[in-house]
Amino acid sequence: MPTTIILGSQWGDEGKGKLSDILCQKAQICARAAGGHNAGHSVVFHLLPSGLINPNCENLIGSGVVVNVEAFFKELNALEEKGLKHVREKILISDRAHVNLTLHAAVDRAEEAQLEGNKKIGTTGRGIGPSYATKASRKGIRVHEIFKEAVFEKKLRTLAEGYKKQFGELFEYDVEEEIARFREYRKLLPNFVCDGPNFIDQAQKSGRDLLIEGANALMLDIDYGTYPYVTSSNTGFGGAVTGLALDYKQIKEVIGVVKAYTTRVGGGPFKTEDLGEAGTKLQEIGREWGVSTGRRRRCGWLDLVVLKYSQLINNYTSWNLTKLDILDTFPTIKVAVAYKDKETGEVIEHFPADLDYLDTLEVVYKEFEGWQTPITSVKTFDALPVQAQAYVKFIEEFTGIPVKWIGTGPARDDMIYL
Repeated sequence: MPTTIILGSQWGDEGKGKLSDILCQKAQICARAAGGHNAGHSVVFHLLPSGLINPNCENLIGSGVVVNVEAFFKELNALEEKGLKHVREKILISDRAHVNLTLHAAVDRAEEAQLEGNKKIGTTGRGIGPSYATKASRKGIRVHEIFKEAVFEKKLRTLAEGYKKQFGELFEYDVEEEIARFREYRKLLPNFVCDGPNFIDQAQKSGRDLLIEGANALMLDIDYGTYPYVTSSNTGFGGAVTGLALDYKQIKEVIGVVKAYTTRVGGGPFKTEDLGEAGTKLQEIGREWGVSTGRRRRCGWLDLVVLKYSQLINNYTSWNLTKLDILDTFPTIKVAVAYKDKETGEVIEHFPADLDYLDTLEVVYKEFEGWQTPITSVKTFDALPVQAQAYVKFIEEFTGIPVKWIGTGPARDDMIYL
């Protein structure tokens, strides 16, 4: 390492957790920088860093994360039930992180209920957006304020009263029940809370190996994603730096995780979505339904316009190409290399901000011959079919970024290291 950042380069669900699981075996510290318990690295890890599987790795939930305390303890309990008895000694929460409340989930449901048809964002319903909204409006509750009982309860009641006036009967929430739960959490939390920025500062100054786990992905970033069909935090490189107070000079590698095709959950633009046989086949073979929500993902071809845009923002040093094996049975594989203005014929090589304009553009595809043979047992790049090699090399050449890892199956060992 010493500081390595793993980031999603598309719309999430790229398989970041697999590489995190591999690299955290050597990490001394693993940290989350942003998002909440809407990440889905596995059936257990939604909020907690996946470094907890390594008994020698310390873990931090950073200041940029919105922390659901109930989810925090549920995940710890689930890990202990799986035999990981060390986890409570290896996890800390930054005292500057904001608290994600049951109140926020109630707001999330109320807001989605007010939207119609394709205006719905398709959130996880876990209150992540409302948590960041109260943070941005300076009404949020930070972790350190949980221990100030009077302050906490006053702020929570004020929030509840405001949302009740705003949403009326759509806002289904019991403030007294939440207050009662936090009276119990207040007794359990103190040993888990630390000064997050100081923790990271000391770790980097002492040269410890840090692994930073990104949540969601660049195209869901609040500033650079397909707004408003995005999450509510900065999911890219900048969010990792500010969410943890990283010294950028200590960052040695920024890994972009990219699926060999494209998926997204919820509403919003998806230029290479395939609503026919290919999309259904990708969905079924790739088992494309969400870990966090169970929702089926929309599927389509790899979009290199998206990938180059993602690289522009995040400045990746390498790619982790995942789920290449899902393409094993396709006779022809398509890749988007540009968009085209239908009226003028102009080729558009950048990703536009205006979603209405984006919707009018045609996709320019390059087609590749499929390899039509299983690659799950393949352990080296040279042993891949020549068609699969050509596919990987084209991604490298088009983006200018080397592919360093290739996922060839669901198991941890199904990975080619280049």
